[in-house]
Amino acid sequence: MQRIGGREPLRGDLGELYDAIEQPRKIRGELPILKADEVRPYMEQVRERTLEVLGEIELDPGDPVLADGFVYEMLLAHEHQHNETMLQLLQMVGAYEPVEVDRAPAAEPAAEGPEMVMVEGGSHEIGAPAVGFAYDNERPRHPVELAPFWIDRTPVTNADYIAYLEDTGAEPPMYWERDGESGWVRAAMGRTEEVDPTHPVIHVSWHQADAFARWAGKRLPTEPEWEAAARGASRERANLDQFSFGTAPAGAYADGASDWGAVQMLGDVWEWTSSDFTAHPGFEAFPYPEYSEVFFGDTYKVLRGGAWATRRDVIRTSFRNWDLAERRQIFAGIRCARDESEGSSES
Repeated sequence: MQRIGGREPLRGDLGELYDAIEQPRKIRGELPILKADEVRPYMEQVRERTLEVLGEIELDPGDPVLADGFVYEMLLAHEHQHNETMLQLLQMVGAYEPVEVDRAPAAEPAAEGPEMVMVEGGSHEIGAPAVGFAYDNERPRHPVELAPFWIDRTPVTNADYIAYLEDTGAEPPMYWERDGESGWVRAAMGRTEEVDPTHPVIHVSWHQADAFARWAGKRLPTEPEWEAAARGASRERANLDQFSFGTAPAGAYADGASDWGAVQMLGDVWEWTSSDFTAHPGFEAFPYPEYSEVFFGDTYKVLRGGAWATRRDVIRTSFRNWDLAERRQIFAGIRCARDESEGSSES
């Protein structure tokens, strides 16, 4: 935005403090960042100036940052993604009271179906198409050859995860606490509630997800498998946009299922894959290398599908999220896969 508008920063001294690349998370709490009474007017000034610049510029098709309004969508997407990040923090506030709540998206009834659905093998197109907004790490769209595989029809439920805990003594999801000898409650977002066995498990790390999948005799899907299985899933029929403040029952939104019959591929919980965050073949950094390229490698694992806290206009079946394998505060859950040779969905 600074380059497009040709303006000097309002507060040049703040640029380094708010630079996520220069300031790793572990030290951000020690930085002299603006306090609430300072940050609100500064934020309003930045917003007004941003709108001024956006109102003045021409969408020059010769400039890829401006062509088709890319800069508009990028700014909105970034702000909406930060909405979800802030909700991760608000979960830790014991007396948090949401300004607005709409429980309807989480109250959709669950539909019955098989444990797993089959995704046919062969060539599958992965990645975002050339037309329309997407981040650089989603492109280019390319074919991948996949063997046929089974994938869970729904996300893994709390009931399934409790059975795993009882059998293994593993660590529970973040925010879970014991309620007596056998029960569980979840304390987050200013509320303490019984863990609903019918809902997807949430706030598990990649390590926990991987361990559960192996205990269940399955595995986590690869990233290409996940995207192939999600083809046709509808974000219009999904628990997204934050105001539900919780998940819908596993099996809800069956009318928004993927082409293969998998439900809730979008919304409710992010789903860990087995894949490291790496570049698609032919990747080109845009509009700056720091958005994706600096994170490629074996440090971060890929999550897919969005969660109840994800804004609807951010998520799509090609959207790639990534995080450290130990992270649990993110709204992450599990969906397992299994090779075709390992048996049917009813086994």
